[in-house]
Amino acid sequence: MTVLATLLLVACGKQDDTVHVKLGVVGEKNKQWEYVRDQLKEKENIDLELLKFTEYRQPIVALEDGSIDLHSALTEIYMDQMNEEGGYSNTTIAYTTLNPMGIFSNKIDDVKDLADGATVALPDDVSNESRALLLLQTAGLIKLDPSKGNLPSHTDITSNPKNLQFKIMASNQTARVLDDVDISLINNDMAADAGLVPTKDAIFLEPIADSSKPYYNVIAARKDEVDNETYQTIVKYFQTEEVAKIIDEESNGSSVPVWDKK
Repeated sequence: MTVLATLLLVACGKQDDTVHVKLGVVGEKNKQWEYVRDQLKEKENIDLELLKFTEYRQPIVALEDGSIDLHSALTEIYMDQMNEEGGYSNTTIAYTTLNPMGIFSNKIDDVKDLADGATVALPDDVSNESRALLLLQTAGLIKLDPSKGNLPSHTDITSNPKNLQFKIMASNQTARVLDDVDISLINNDMAADAGLVPTKDAIFLEPIADSSKPYYNVIAARKDEVDNETYQTIVKYFQTEEVAKIIDEESNGSSVPVWDKK
């Protein structure tokens, strides 16, 4: 073997030592993952590529078809619902944050001021519509059929004293229609992408309680790869005090780390 061939083999071997992982996220603001990416590159020779999606179903499908290796963008209840509907195998390997949903308005400052017949924007997917309706119930605006548990729909409203009118739309549209409705139920990350700070701008924010666990955000892999050592290393680098501080600073306290909660 020539010296040149030997050098080429050595060079190729070094390149092959780098592990490439594609992680799906939703939204533009991902400073915590950018920090983790840099740490993994420096200390573990893991090349973590962030692929940004604009709505929640896309990373589920991308994980299933192999376009990405992991995603970190979804609540567990939403992922489980999409798995059931689509026959997917997206599986939780770790928890990340609780990102409370908020009620936002450009027209009123308090839910108590909502007029009769007011228009309300709701996200259209099953788990987020349910979450929004439960939040409206917590705010005292409607009552729901308790037998529906965590997954009521607007057809399960049993009391609507203000005769609220519902406009159901894609989650990534709920922040865009604030000028066209009286209130809008907006997911935390969609609010952030619209320049809203839930803890400051929401007129009513989802409380954190034991009942919040279905809405914990997850890191997910395909079912047959949950024990992948590289993926577990990525989890370890994410679930740190440094990342928790970044999350707190970037979200103004609107996003709460939950990996230490049981």
